[in-house]
Amino acid sequence: MTIAGPATTPPLNGTAGYAPAAVAGVLAEGRPLAHGFSVVIPAVNEADSVGDVVRRVRQVMDGTGQPYEVIVVDDGSTDATAAEAEKAGAIVLRHPQNVGYGAGLKTGISCARYDHIVITDADGTYPIERIPDLIGYSDRFDMVVGARQGKYYRESWYKEPARIGLGSLCQWVTGTRIPDVNSGFRVFHTALARQYFHVISQGFSFTTTITLAALSNGYFVKYVPVDYYKRVGKSKVKLLRDAPRTTQIILQAIAYYNPIKLFLTFSLACLALAVVSWLLYVLTHSMPVGLVAALFTVSVVHFIALGLLADLIRVRHVPRAPTLTSQRVTPHE
Repeated sequence: MTIAGPATTPPLNGTAGYAPAAVAGVLAEGRPLAHGFSVVIPAVNEADSVGDVVRRVRQVMDGTGQPYEVIVVDDGSTDATAAEAEKAGAIVLRHPQNVGYGAGLKTGISCARYDHIVITDADGTYPIERIPDLIGYSDRFDMVVGARQGKYYRESWYKEPARIGLGSLCQWVTGTRIPDVNSGFRVFHTALARQYFHVISQGFSFTTTITLAALSNGYFVKYVPVDYYKRVGKSKVKLLRDAPRTTQIILQAIAYYNPIKLFLTFSLACLALAVVSWLLYVLTHSMPVGLVAALFTVSVVHFIALGLLADLIRVRHVPRAPTLTSQRVTPHE
């Protein structure tokens, strides 16, 4: 991975030629985080739009008066993405090959110098002018999410069932209403994201898993409705390829943070099948049907027991994440 940046950006000495993990170690541990905002933009073959996005981000952030930097992570592009981003004034981090959306965000977050992260996409779909609105809540909330709305967010009818199913699952697990579980337009503490790197996905489900992690650990999350625009170029998300991967990551995150609900789901499914099987047995007096009903009944108990055991293991071995904004209590005046 090589690093480049505009003339106004101090050089990151000693990082050229290092693997991303080595760079993350040097930058994350070698200096304290300053107050400000690191805008991280992952990009793959977005030469037509990334320059405009970077310029808009810089214009908007200049208007906030806050310290900031713009980091574009070129995730193995084969076009002029890196050159356009650098020309527009961004710090450019390059992966030698494509490793995923989440991996790009991790690289940018690892190299960030400020204590807050702003993430957005390089394809022009998110309203950059709304960044100050999200930043405005960052002193009271641990994560602020731009909840997408509008016709371009709902335009792919074949993706809608998967989106609804994923959102419903996450809401059931966390017990919290989640207007947009995988929005790529949000603000959060740098420390919050870094502590979850070992469980956060390398792919498109980065935003979903960090949402699950934050809500499962009691962080304060704010949702702000934002418009969603038509993207420049073709989408990198493929439903048949990414839906199974996302489902796998979500199930792993649930097993890590709230396993009893995962096993409870299996238990309820077995209970429903057991009831149906016992009714069929009463009607048919078939021995095979009775055996199936008995197996489903025993499975109910087994899944509940496994869920309790998994939750005990979680309590013992999964460390409670340190609180950030939620640790502060505003005194009454």
